[in-house]
Amino acid sequence: MLQIQSEDFSSPVFFFIFSGICLCGPEQCVGRPVCPRVGSHNEISWRVEISDKLGLFGEIGLWEWDLAQIICVCCFCRRIDYKLKRQDSTKTLLIKSEQLLKIEEHDFAMRPGFGASAIPVGIDVQVESIDSISEVNMDFTMTLYLRHYWKDERLSFPSRTNQSRTFDSRLVKKIWVPDVFFVHSKRSFIHDTTMENIMLRVYPDGNILYSVRVTVTALCSMDFSSFPLDTQNCSLELESYAYNENDLMLYWKNGNDSLRTDEIVLSQFFIEHFHASSGLAFYSSTGWYNRLFINFILRRHIFFFMLQTYFPTMLMVVLSWVSFWIDRRAVPARVSLGITTVLTMSTIITGVSSSMPQVSYVKAVDIYLWTSFLFVFLSVIEYAAVNYCTTLEEMRKMKRGKIPSTFNASQAMAFDGCFHDNEMELTPFNSMAPTLTTEPLTTPSQCPDLRPPEGTRLRRQRSVRENVDLLVSNSYMIDSYSRLAFPLSYLLFNTIYWSLYS
Repeated sequence: MLQIQSEDFSSPVFFFIFSGICLCGPEQCVGRPVCPRVGSHNEISWRVEISDKLGLFGEIGLWEWDLAQIICVCCFCRRIDYKLKRQDSTKTLLIKSEQLLKIEEHDFAMRPGFGASAIPVGIDVQVESIDSISEVNMDFTMTLYLRHYWKDERLSFPSRTNQSRTFDSRLVKKIWVPDVFFVHSKRSFIHDTTMENIMLRVYPDGNILYSVRVTVTALCSMDFSSFPLDTQNCSLELESYAYNENDLMLYWKNGNDSLRTDEIVLSQFFIEHFHASSGLAFYSSTGWYNRLFINFILRRHIFFFMLQTYFPTMLMVVLSWVSFWIDRRAVPARVSLGITTVLTMSTIITGVSSSMPQVSYVKAVDIYLWTSFLFVFLSVIEYAAVNYCTTLEEMRKMKRGKIPSTFNASQAMAFDGCFHDNEMELTPFNSMAPTLTTEPLTTPSQCPDLRPPEGTRLRRQRSVRENVDLLVSNSYMIDSYSRLAFPLSYLLFNTIYWSLYS
């Protein structure tokens, strides 16, 4: 409570100041304010109360009373104006803008030119970045500036300088804007740091530019039949949600130049081409809609997969061939080498499959990995065949008594893995004894010429059984043939593979 002493009123000037204070803060003063906000009863009581407390000063004159009222009214108006400015410095400007655009005079729930032809809405897009591309989820995330252009004569305003007016999201909520959405989008949002990234620019003739900065995650149907030597074609599609082609016509404002991109660098892809296109979409219940497409072609960088998949696979296949040069009696060495390469190939295949979507068709990388796995597996089977043939050869020699009971296999082993025995069993040819015959001898002129033509060789063709017996009796030949057959086959496979997919 403001305490006022009687001696404080010794000066008329203080009285006037006190009168202004009473008006600005009537609840904190002993007196009552003299202003339009109070009635005449308060005026009289205030005068009587002050007159009693003045004492020496006496009754206040009429001119002094009127002057005090003028001072109080001025202070009151100044304080009201100060309060309005402190509440919201932009509110008065916004009210003036709404009055200038005549927002309250029109129904902006309806599109411009309702009942007439479709309103044309131009679109142009500037792609800021492609944030991520996911093969597992088959989608991509893109940040872009989406700009709309249309004309609404309801928002036209007079202007001597023909300058546009720019507003933020607060005015956007009070007028009509196109309801463009992203087809096949999974998630999307408008950036709101530090304010909503929305701009509205209105020109005096009613032309409007509406721009938003948005991030959208959309579906991209990818074909992995050539992965990782693939090229993907993705598109972002824009369409009006409520207005079909009879009410709203979407089009690219500047044709192919309506789509602009910043310098975009991706870790696993190279962007080959960006282009814009348009079309129509039909819905059975609502009709035809204009649809715009942002198409871009992605080509995958192969170097990452060469380091992570192809080079390790090649090394594992080549490593499996080392067993062909290891002694066929070194069973632990050859078996452990074969099993190691098989397990390593299994790990590589599992790692690649875990980072890929579970598709029902065969990918290019699957063909390479499983063919390489087959080569590694066959190298293990090859040693199993060599070991089996060697065992059969020893058993036959044991039956023929060629190997004594005190035979030391490690001493009889040669460098090429073959047994060399001192004895050689040579089977003599059957002697051809002359036989007597009673038939008369024929002259050379009587018998036909049975000699083979010059330059031909007679060779008896071996049967399959004889070939198998030959391999069993010479098992080292399997390793010798494998040293040449496996590398040539794998080289031929790589030639065909890279010529088809690269």
